Amino acid sequence: MKTVVTTLNAKYIHTCLALRYLKAYAAPEFEIEISEYTIKDPSMNVVTDLFIKQPDVIGFSCYIWNIEETIPIINMLKKIKPELIIVLGGPEVSYDTNYWLNRIPEVDVIVMGEGEATFKHLLETIKNNGDFADVPGVAYRRDGKNKFNLPRPKLNLNDIPSPFRFEEDLPSLSKRVTYVETSRGCPYSCQFCLSSIEVGIRYFDIERMKQELLFLMDSGAKTIKFVDRTFNIKRDYALEMFEFLIKNYRDGCVFQFEITADIMRPEVLEYLNEHAPKGLFRFEIGVQSTNDHTNKLIKRRQNFKKLERNVMMVKEGGKIVQHLDLIAGLPEEDYASFRKTFNDVFALRPEELQLGFLKMLRGTGLRIQADNWNYVYMDHAPYEMLSNNVLTFSEIVLIKQVEDVLDKYWNDHRMDHTIEYLVSHIFETPFDFFQTFGTYWEERGWSRIGHQLEDLFNRLRQFLESKKIKEIDMVEGLMKFDYLMSQKHKPRKPWWPDMIEKNERSLFLNRIVQHPNLLGQQFAALNLSEKDIFKHTVLEYIPFDVQHYKKTGEIKNTKSLMLVFYDPKKRKATAFSAKIDDINRFIA
Repeated sequence: MKTVVTTLNAKYIHTCLALRYLKAYAAPEFEIEISEYTIKDPSMNVVTDLFIKQPDVIGFSCYIWNIEETIPIINMLKKIKPELIIVLGGPEVSYDTNYWLNRIPEVDVIVMGEGEATFKHLLETIKNNGDFADVPGVAYRRDGKNKFNLPRPKLNLNDIPSPFRFEEDLPSLSKRVTYVETSRGCPYSCQFCLSSIEVGIRYFDIERMKQELLFLMDSGAKTIKFVDRTFNIKRDYALEMFEFLIKNYRDGCVFQFEITADIMRPEVLEYLNEHAPKGLFRFEIGVQSTNDHTNKLIKRRQNFKKLERNVMMVKEGGKIVQHLDLIAGLPEEDYASFRKTFNDVFALRPEELQLGFLKMLRGTGLRIQADNWNYVYMDHAPYEMLSNNVLTFSEIVLIKQVEDVLDKYWNDHRMDHTIEYLVSHIFETPFDFFQTFGTYWEERGWSRIGHQLEDLFNRLRQFLESKKIKEIDMVEGLMKFDYLMSQKHKPRKPWWPDMIEKNERSLFLNRIVQHPNLLGQQFAALNLSEKDIFKHTVLEYIPFDVQHYKKTGEIKNTKSLMLVFYDPKKRKATAFSAKIDDINRFIA
């Protein structure tokens, strides 16, 4: 009996841990082939590839991001091979299972919930021409009616064989994200989240997980993402794992964790700040909302003051990248309240701020109680909310405009100094900057076209000019500073008009060659040749004192001449400067 398990990942670099669990648990009685695709792959290509494999049983792992793309594939496969037994599993079909049996008549069986033991039992039943009624945890049809068996008891996680040891996975480990879990379940009851449905937490043996991680690192894995819903809920387990990874990591490895920030103990953060190599860990922190009333309605426990303290403690340590999440559209969070939530969280200056929109997932308490807040949402996945009793669709559209420019101008870190100045000194709040700019961006149709790096600078300048910003010269100076300092090599042609005449530039550079101390002792110590200075530097007027700004972060209204040296060996930019008045006096 030929069995294939498959899924459509969101991106090629992603991998599906669930399929590997199914394959590992079914062995050695059943040999299962894994086939992964992406949601961008044409349906016919996927169908053709699966058909060529000639499976007798095919299982699809279903999520909100792939269910709509999966259904046409199922339909075609059943048409061309009616005898094929099609099985669905995954979080998207584990709830409202009656709906899925009715909507997709081509499906023969749905596995509800944890699938390893259930899928193996199902394969045994199919192989022996048994009765689906004897398989706990599945839904199916009989005599034109949908049938639902009782759930299967939860597995002892340590009875599941390793999903990481398949030879066919090893060559691509360094190129793709490897997903790992050390536990299943979540202690919280957030009503928008499927994890709140499963009661209790079960853990894999920590010594086993250490061996799994060593194997993955030794086999070339570079990006390892822990999918535990709250990695740090068991403090001793989390600390022991952090210590292990710090002592045993391989160069180039990055580990990402979903963290509940307000329960992190200061002594744990102190340990990480002191011992973790920079860039080894990434924390994903779901803040969602800072509105206490909203959090109470969705049964979300969160102490924002402690969260704020811990996020800042990590940030000051400078070792760990933090990705903070917000959800627009939660109960009783209107536009003004979300503006406050955004500003509360942006004040922490996270390296990444993810702005998402509430999804009314099947099986969640919020979907069940949707009428309490007059929720209107998409009928099909991803079930994104469109409006509720306090947030109109027009306001949702406005917040989406914020999302677009937030990603391009903050999360991508193309101009950190510029954005910091704008949100701190020019606009009333960070949200107001991103909202005003986002609306301007949308009105010009820029959300529907591609952008070169230079375009992003020019479009920001165009926006600021339209708002008649008084400090436009100062902002443009910061934009030039950001642009030049973010390059690894000398840029061919900057996005702004050249403000220094050719003869004047040559004069300045010749003086710097002859008198490098003009730009300070640090520059003179580089001992650059005339060729290096002319070939690997950019000279530019900046309307503020660059030296003072680099030391203090304060803008001092004194014109500077800035020279940026692009080290061809280190591929790094370094800025040196002197006040224009000092240089002119020297030249004179």
